[in-house]
Amino acid sequence: MTPQNRLQSFRQRGGDLVAAQFVLIGLVALSGRKRKSVGSFQKLAGLTLMGLGGAVVIGSGRTLGRNLSPLPEPLDTAQLVTGGLYAQIRHPIYSGLLALGLGWGILRGSRGALGWTAALAALFHFKSAREEKALLVRFPDYAAYRKRTKRFVPGVI
Repeated sequence: MTPQNRLQSFRQRGGDLVAAQFVLIGLVALSGRKRKSVGSFQKLAGLTLMGLGGAVVIGSGRTLGRNLSPLPEPLDTAQLVTGGLYAQIRHPIYSGLLALGLGWGILRGSRGALGWTAALAALFHFKSAREEKALLVRFPDYAAYRKRTKRFVPGVI
């Protein structure tokens, strides 16, 4: 496969969304470079959100195992995972990344980081919608799973 064909295949499988995701994560991180003075409660809240977000990302990645892919299209060998944190929400890795961004913005007192985290949330909304269309086609049980679980926050969203 030529480099041009590989790029085209990557883009068809949602690679543009993945690239945008990594750019936004970078912007969140860079926006919090300069620390503003924040109170102890704000520090605690930021660190708590970051710790929770990191744990959710790592735990969810482990639960997915070989099914893990940054692309919104499932791997050819993928199986539907509904255990672990996936029993509570459909996209816990996205939720964890958003908690990390929110925590970073709070910890650093960075409106920019919070704004880029909001942009990342919008991107995850669209990326997860595309992902869910593909999962509905691939896994007949996904429709029932989607009805009983929320997208990003248990019992809320």
